Amino acid sequence: MGLNFYPRSGQIFVGDFTDLKPPEINKKRPVIVISPKLPYRSELATIVPISTTAPRHSLPFVHKLAKNYTPWGIETDDCWAKCDLVMNISLRRMSAFKVDRRKYIYPTLSPEDLAAVRKAVLAGLGLDSH
Repeated sequence: MGLNFYPRSGQIFVGDFTDLKPPEINKKRPVIVISPKLPYRSELATIVPISTTAPRHSLPFVHKLAKNYTPWGIETDDCWAKCDLVMNISLRRMSAFKVDRRKYIYPTLSPEDLAAVRKAVLAGLGLDSH
């Protein structure tokens, strides 16, 4: 079930990538919306995925989040925004986190984490040097 509203930058949702093929993301995982609502793009959002798997190397395009913002796991779990995997996806691929029978949430990053994620996205696109 997709979103019926446009998400704000910094909000976190569940992205469904189960129909994609490796080496693409091919499962459900938390994603961070990094784009504002743009004209003529009301059905698409720009996202980066969140992972609990630590990167093998320290890279400028992988940002360690201040905390686990999702209801999956505990708040002190380490999480990383994989900013080299930026994607434009349909709102139909995103849903809120179901936390109770009829309760859904969509957490929001701190302004500091959102700024760091956007900076890491630039690094992931090779645009951070200029």
